[in-house]
Amino acid sequence: MSLAAYCVICCRRIGTSTSPPKSGTHWREISEGSLFLTYEVLALKKAVTLDTQVVEREKMKSYIYVHTVSLDKGENHGIAWQARKELHKAVRKVLATSAKILRNPFADPFSTVDIEDHECAVWLLLRKSKSDDKTTRLEAVREMSETHHWHDYQYRIIAQACDPKTLIGLARSEESDLRFFLLPPPLPSLKEDSSTEEELRQLLASLPQTELDECIQYFTSLALSESSQSLAAQKGGLWCFGGNGLPYAESFGEVPSATVEMFCLEAIVKHSEISTHCDKIEANGGLQLLQRLYRLHKDCPKVQRNIMRVIGNMALNEHLHSSIVRSGWVSIMAEAMKSPHIMESSHAARILANLDRETVQEKYQDGVYVLHPQYRTSQPIKADVLFIHGLMGAAFKTWRQQDSEQAVIEKPMEDEDRYTTCWPKTWLAKDCPALRIISVEYDTSLSDWRARCPMERKSIAFRSNELLRKLRAAGVGDRPVVWISHSMGGLLVKKMLLEASMKPEMSTVINNTRGIIFYSVPHHGSRLAEYSVNIRYLLFPSLEVKELSKDSPALKTLQDDFLEFAKDKNFQVLNFVETLPTYIGSMIKLHVVPVESADLGIGDLIPVDVNHLNICKPKKKDAFLYQRTLQFIREALAKDLEN
Repeated sequence: MSLAAYCVICCRRIGTSTSPPKSGTHWREISEGSLFLTYEVLALKKAVTLDTQVVEREKMKSYIYVHTVSLDKGENHGIAWQARKELHKAVRKVLATSAKILRNPFADPFSTVDIEDHECAVWLLLRKSKSDDKTTRLEAVREMSETHHWHDYQYRIIAQACDPKTLIGLARSEESDLRFFLLPPPLPSLKEDSSTEEELRQLLASLPQTELDECIQYFTSLALSESSQSLAAQKGGLWCFGGNGLPYAESFGEVPSATVEMFCLEAIVKHSEISTHCDKIEANGGLQLLQRLYRLHKDCPKVQRNIMRVIGNMALNEHLHSSIVRSGWVSIMAEAMKSPHIMESSHAARILANLDRETVQEKYQDGVYVLHPQYRTSQPIKADVLFIHGLMGAAFKTWRQQDSEQAVIEKPMEDEDRYTTCWPKTWLAKDCPALRIISVEYDTSLSDWRARCPMERKSIAFRSNELLRKLRAAGVGDRPVVWISHSMGGLLVKKMLLEASMKPEMSTVINNTRGIIFYSVPHHGSRLAEYSVNIRYLLFPSLEVKELSKDSPALKTLQDDFLEFAKDKNFQVLNFVETLPTYIGSMIKLHVVPVESADLGIGDLIPVDVNHLNICKPKKKDAFLYQRTLQFIREALAKDLEN
């Protein structure tokens, strides 16, 4: 009897067997028809043995994708095709029956007889991952991620059969094999006579122009109205949006359209901070368009980071999670999480954390990045350490090891104990694994844009309120906190704490603050403001420069109010200050924050023989600057870390 005919007979017997037992029925109580099904499946396995590669793959269930065949019914198919057709029908019947079996409780006879040994673990873990019990689901994902001995097809089975929660959990598991993630679905074709740049501009044009910052409206209009060539000629290059500390980046030169794309992306980033605008982005095919851009600009990290900022903002809206998963972004971010480049992995970690509602209650808004832990972990997190950079700084590069820019490019792959592009993520996380380490980035880029924007710039008070709201959404205040700040970032910390003290809903932020480290913070003003208007304009936007002036009423009020408040709360404070001047370009040498200005009035004041930029960049892990910082953190959190 042929294999196909035998399968047809089995399928007919399956179809005439009794109805499946109700959920929860024990295997001993299964009806005679279902027992006959089990017997027939085993008999089929023993009776039919064909020494071909095709049948062997069927037996091992190694196939995942079904190849397409001709839909022409009039085509003359031979006996072999008819046999394969009948075989596929039979296999589909058996798989459907297996799916029903998997919904019922497993008993010992079934787990050892009805499933091959090499298959049992896969299907058991899949079933556990869909349990109603959260602990069971999390345990299943952990076991999957720690499995490294499976065949390739077994990873693919998980990839196709797991639900979105399991997929996201695997992406946030450090040891997960990338074979758990299917390739993203094919992207839709571009419209005729269209380009990626044009579709991006159409997406931007489709978004509402309400509820936006006036300068964002201005640049949205600019990006939409200018052609690629005229815009590139007008700007001559690319204005930074990620706060990397360089006010003007290298021109794209031969690819002027990339400049327009960047302007559009910068505007879309701000749109994505508004929930209703995220809905529009998704409805208008933005997830697929942004993925196309992400692939096209694989050699342009700045473009990719802005795209990830948009996806991270959209992930704050739980009703969009299914669309994000279906579009393939989880697979892309799972790979980005394993990148050796800290900025790329941190942006991916933010997206996945916002998608992971199984283990993460907090929501990380734009500019709030968790440096540790970025993966799911069994390590209890007992306290938070927050890093706040100054103007013209950034969430990552401000906290790199002291070195030249060339070394930053060349050394990220080396041993992180000898060189790191972000010491809080590498050194501090290793020395204090029970900490959640967050680095904040605020919109220094808008100060670059607004040099040509006719609208008013943001003040310290405005920025502090914005950051405080974002940090509270990230759960800051729920645990003990140590604040670490550089330059103007210290003024923001002082203002945030004063604002929090006046809001009952923010009281936990104050009550859980254990200590503050200030790296060259101009508590009493900066000499920067003594220089000409042109020089000041080069470094800081004019509003911020005015607030840094020694005679600034706002700065004096902030200092007086915070000093009294900090003494009342008995905050532990540590101040570092530079002793060397900082070179501004090749012509200007300036002592940005003198010793007398860095003296808060409480806490130790430690002069360090470095300039303003390097005061927060230790030369090496055993350097005094890092070791004294580590000592302060451990002492401030001693009781909390012990508990």
